[in-house]
Amino acid sequence: MQPIPSLTDSARAVLKMIANGGPVTRPQLSAALAFSKPAMSSAVGELEAYGLVASQGLWKGPLGRSAVTYGLGPRAGYVIGLDCGTTQINAVASMLDGHRFFETETSLDDRSTDSDLSRFPMVRRVVEAVIAQCGTKGGPLRAITIALPNIISRSMERLADKGGIFAMLEGLYGACGVPILLENNVNCAALAEYHEGAAKDHAFVVYLQIGVKIGVGIVVDGKLFRGFRGGAGEISHMAFPWSQTERPVFQGLEKYLGSVELIGRCRTGWPMREGAPPETTAELFARAETSQYARACVDRHAADVGRLVATFVSVLDPQLVVLGGGVGQNMILTKGVEKVVEELCWPVEIAVSHLPRKATVLGAVRLAIDFAVGGLLGEDRGAVFVYDAG
Repeated sequence: MQPIPSLTDSARAVLKMIANGGPVTRPQLSAALAFSKPAMSSAVGELEAYGLVASQGLWKGPLGRSAVTYGLGPRAGYVIGLDCGTTQINAVASMLDGHRFFETETSLDDRSTDSDLSRFPMVRRVVEAVIAQCGTKGGPLRAITIALPNIISRSMERLADKGGIFAMLEGLYGACGVPILLENNVNCAALAEYHEGAAKDHAFVVYLQIGVKIGVGIVVDGKLFRGFRGGAGEISHMAFPWSQTERPVFQGLEKYLGSVELIGRCRTGWPMREGAPPETTAELFARAETSQYARACVDRHAADVGRLVATFVSVLDPQLVVLGGGVGQNMILTKGVEKVVEELCWPVEIAVSHLPRKATVLGAVRLAIDFAVGGLLGEDRGAVFVYDAG
């Protein structure tokens, strides 16, 4: 693991601005930070000596004047984010200023179950392959974040079987020697939408993922709201159904709103005049453009999703709700969801994910960047669970 230098306050301020905003000139730094020329020269020189900042060429202003542009240096390093799903692992390597320079997708051998026997051993192989591809061009590896479909907390007390995860962490840390962060996959997706997706200009966002499973991620002013023990957003545990004649069943809501049940309901009543029923949700939504029955199925699902959204809108009162996941990302749902929410509580802005396939892995990258930059700056690293030598 690369040592973290002890920086002066002025050097930390410069590094933070470059990490958050990308390459910048000394005049721009001076204007933003209100530093004198000597103070700026000292701060930049200090960071250059450590290799954390380096010149990246000349910038020409509108009047033809030129100034040296400074960006992150070769020793600032990079991070790796992984979306460890049940069917594939997506990985992204990124510099600390958010510049992504390598991406890969790896399919898992065992697609029939959620078994950790397939995905956990593959994580180390994927990380080692990413490191081999990056070589020395990214500088030192600073941190790794792994996004998992699990409740992640500091104590990991709500994880049913810790053995497989901790064996993976032990082997990965032994091979890479850098801090490894764990975070819930939907939380990661919510964070990515906040920083670079549909929620970029909003302060209080709820991200609803609807696919094979369902979940919610909550972001307030750039920080994840995880709850007391990491369970915030686990809406699959909401009581459903709930009436005088029906008794709630465990994770009944997730089963009902999930894509498997949705297709099953549509296929059961599919009229023969419409031809063969759809096999997937993607096919269902495509056929809703021309089939009245398919459209009725989609509208019914939009109303169901709207009732769920109205529930957490009434509890949390967010500024924006982002719909994501294999089902939620379909624009055709939006109007129906908005209508039901307005009927049951009050209007709220609804948007569809701008990062439909990459939200989770990009959120994992963001957490790793925040952790690495926080370490260099001596600030809060913002991680809920970190596996390292300490």
